[in-house]
Amino acid sequence: MSANDNTKTQSGTRAVIYARVSSPRQVAEGHGLESQATRCREYAERKGYEIVETFFDKAISGSLSDRPGVMAMLSYLKHHSREGEIVVVIDDISRLARDTRVHTDLRLAIGLAGGRLESPSITFGEDSDSIFVENVLASASQHQRQKNGEQTKNRMRARAMNGYWVFHAPTGYVYKKVHGHGQLLVRDEPLASIVQEALEGFASGRFQTQAEVKRFLESQPEYPCKTAAGTVRYEEVLRLLSRPHYAGYIEVPHWGVSLRKGHHEGLIDLQTFERIQQRIKGGARVFTNNDIGEDFPLRGYAVCAECGGPLTAGWSKSKTGKRHPYYLCFAKGCTCRGKSIKRDVIEEQFGTLLQGLSPSAQTAALFKDLFFDAWEQYASRTEEIAKALRNDLRKTEQQIEQLLDRIVESSTASVIAAYERRIAGLEKDKLIIIEKLQESAAPRRSAAQQFEPAFRFLENPHELWVSERLDDKKLVLKLTFADRLAYCRNQGFRTPKTTLPFKALQAVQTGKCKMAETRGFEPLIPL
Repeated sequence: MSANDNTKTQSGTRAVIYARVSSPRQVAEGHGLESQATRCREYAERKGYEIVETFFDKAISGSLSDRPGVMAMLSYLKHHSREGEIVVVIDDISRLARDTRVHTDLRLAIGLAGGRLESPSITFGEDSDSIFVENVLASASQHQRQKNGEQTKNRMRARAMNGYWVFHAPTGYVYKKVHGHGQLLVRDEPLASIVQEALEGFASGRFQTQAEVKRFLESQPEYPCKTAAGTVRYEEVLRLLSRPHYAGYIEVPHWGVSLRKGHHEGLIDLQTFERIQQRIKGGARVFTNNDIGEDFPLRGYAVCAECGGPLTAGWSKSKTGKRHPYYLCFAKGCTCRGKSIKRDVIEEQFGTLLQGLSPSAQTAALFKDLFFDAWEQYASRTEEIAKALRNDLRKTEQQIEQLLDRIVESSTASVIAAYERRIAGLEKDKLIIIEKLQESAAPRRSAAQQFEPAFRFLENPHELWVSERLDDKKLVLKLTFADRLAYCRNQGFRTPKTTLPFKALQAVQTGKCKMAETRGFEPLIPL
């Protein structure tokens, strides 16, 4: 029993209770605050105090201004202390603060507001012995908090080094208890599939810019990271594209945890992730406009054949009030400036252009045969490829060992830092090689299963173009044409530059396709 329990009962003394828990878990379990309040209430009743108010801070630590419960209590004391001193009852000194500076500030603030601090666990006095004990207990509480923080950080760092993510789950993942792993990141559908489509789309070029990824995410009702206006911030897009978690890896640079394979399932592979990083660093651009709309899918892709400037588009209103869609050139000095082109006309001609790219059934069958023959030849070289990868892996490991030896021998901080950066890059290369080796050993789907959707598109790109989705129309333009489409008002579209697959189909159809010599591209010479 504390010394306060032996004091004379003071009838009519008013008291307020202050209780605090510092973690969300304590709030969720619902025991910490109520147990503190009960103990304080029991103490006040024993002392004969009248409890006039109770203040709580839930899952909050920090300075006075960071605690709404403390600020409300101080305000209450200032407004009611004129009627007499008010006792502030706390369960334990650690509930006031676990920082000596904050403890001192709060102790002083309570006194200045007209309150007196009491607790069933400690006597708060003004004599030297009481102050000494109070300071010792406050310091011990601070030390315990700091020690708990250090131990928690060390355990989290050790778990991260073992390949487990220990922070908030990235978008598309959720923590789930898995036997043998504890809390592990697992796919959170449908978010995981949305994020996967965004990442693979940017890596492949389907989404040429981060702005297109942003618009894709905004079009998904289930995607959560949106503003009140329903938009996704560019910071969120960049964070999404830069997280190695989505490749099944983790990295915590500020803890010295380098990139390593995680125990969770990746949404993409490491090679795809690296392509994304290269595209981000390269500042990938495409000839599209940010204001491209569903009404004018060719805007940003079609250019004026006379001046080379992009065709703009818009709606024109007739005298009758009816609106008409048009494309037009708006470049200064162009002979076609301001001369409108009906949307139906240009898009009908574009549809005809697409249909003209469709190969005959005989050409398509021959192209498939040639492709599958080449694929089988590539697949038969699996062991050679694996051997080459193992050689690359051995060389990479040797380079890492050499650099580590140089770090040991070096005493210059800048040189050591340069070696460490080089080692980090080699470690990433090593992980990619290991991933390729695992892929080469894994059973593959048949070529028909993998490439049938692509062949279906090559045989009839117009089928996807007539889709009602703007993304499908944009995908057709990106996959079919290697450059903008020149359009003449009187003659229609000029001969377009198509992408490599359509060039190959054209070569097969015209008979200009030839297989390389078996011994190489160099001419054969007699031995």
